[in-house]
Amino acid sequence: MPPLPPLSRRELLARGGCGLGLVGLAGLLADAGELSTPPATDPLAVKPPHFAPRARRLVHVFLNGGPSHVDTLDPKPALARYAGQPLPLSLTTERKTGTALPSPFAFQRHGASGLELSELFARTAIHADRIAVIRSMFAHVPNHEPSLMLMNCGDSVQPRPSVGSWLLYGLGSENRNLPGFIAMCPGGLPVKGPDNWQAGFLPGSLQGTALDSRHTAVEKLIENIHSPHAGPAQQRRQLDLLARLEAARGAADPRLEARIGSFELAFRMQTEAAEAFDLAGETRETRELYGDTVHGRQLLVARRLLERGVRAVQVWHGAGQPWDNHEQIEPNLRRLCGELDGPLSAFLTDLGRRGLLDDTLVLVGGEFGRTPAVELGGDGAAKAGRDHNHYGFSVFLAGGGIRGGTVHGATDDFGFRAAVDPVSVHDLHATILHLLGLDHKRLTYRYAGRDFRLTDVHGRVLQPLLA
Repeated sequence: MPPLPPLSRRELLARGGCGLGLVGLAGLLADAGELSTPPATDPLAVKPPHFAPRARRLVHVFLNGGPSHVDTLDPKPALARYAGQPLPLSLTTERKTGTALPSPFAFQRHGASGLELSELFARTAIHADRIAVIRSMFAHVPNHEPSLMLMNCGDSVQPRPSVGSWLLYGLGSENRNLPGFIAMCPGGLPVKGPDNWQAGFLPGSLQGTALDSRHTAVEKLIENIHSPHAGPAQQRRQLDLLARLEAARGAADPRLEARIGSFELAFRMQTEAAEAFDLAGETRETRELYGDTVHGRQLLVARRLLERGVRAVQVWHGAGQPWDNHEQIEPNLRRLCGELDGPLSAFLTDLGRRGLLDDTLVLVGGEFGRTPAVELGGDGAAKAGRDHNHYGFSVFLAGGGIRGGTVHGATDDFGFRAAVDPVSVHDLHATILHLLGLDHKRLTYRYAGRDFRLTDVHGRVLQPLLA
């Protein structure tokens, strides 16, 4: 290849002048907020929201396995008219389904709004005028793993940061002695495990911290909360040495900084975590309100974490897939909702009494719904359960910034497909971010040569849900 001809002085000045202009343009775009801001040195530092928020924190009660919306939040009387008959629509499902399966549970109207809820949520129904139900949710596929990733991380295929990690990235943590994002899952990890609360390409310190909330002793709730080898003074010296070694390296390594930050947090948690998870200081009335059950205790712990500045809390209803009711849906749902209904009602009541519900956003739901027709076994016999359904399902929200007593969207007459104002998971995420003062289009992170966001290139804020 022949060498390039030398530039004349005039050509050099002309090209250099263009370059200086682009430098100036970059500064103007940055001032206008049109360029992504590089991550701060401390990823957990408190940051201002994009605009005045309606909520400061998020609680997601995750009904793992896909609860049946037509038995809980979305009444479908047409199913009773077609009981034992084929439905007049084509059902595309994972497994073979049969005739219409009417809900065995009665729905009633509650509150001044007349919000219809199943008898399974009779105690939660006292909060009907604080609740907004989205009845037209849809996901991408009828499989647990990708649908869990979509609901928790905004992408069903690629590894992406979770909602809680994005909130920490956008807003920071208000308590440096506790994790800013905590996932409580009693009995072990759910399907996909820690991927559900991963930080992805965000700084590692923004990942969720998992607790096995089946336990009550802090040593079992949080693994390795106390060191059997070193006391506080020795641990402090070790951490100071790590910091000096890192400083001596010169060039910063985000992965190493995240690991050291995790060590620092673990050190500080040894005292504050024990107090946060100790329910002995709660009044007898409060403990009785929640009930002495796994789900009652973990929701009470969730309230204590919110009071102490934890930004995002996920409360899982059991490990595995307890809401995956392919068989005998009537007794299984009675048991599951019986475990959840009282503690969830107590949680909303307690947040309201303490003035926390006004600025806490509560989301309740799973990764998809269930079919309106009965699932058939390999022998063709009805199993009295429902198959996965990603075409239409329900979730509900309450608390900070939500217009209570409302229903958004609708499925078809049988509850199979979102038919009126379909709501994607990206729309739900955009609305959550909006309520916490974050513009989902501006909350971006530069990675692999492009700007990523929780909602990718999708999402709209559901304005009718906003108070």
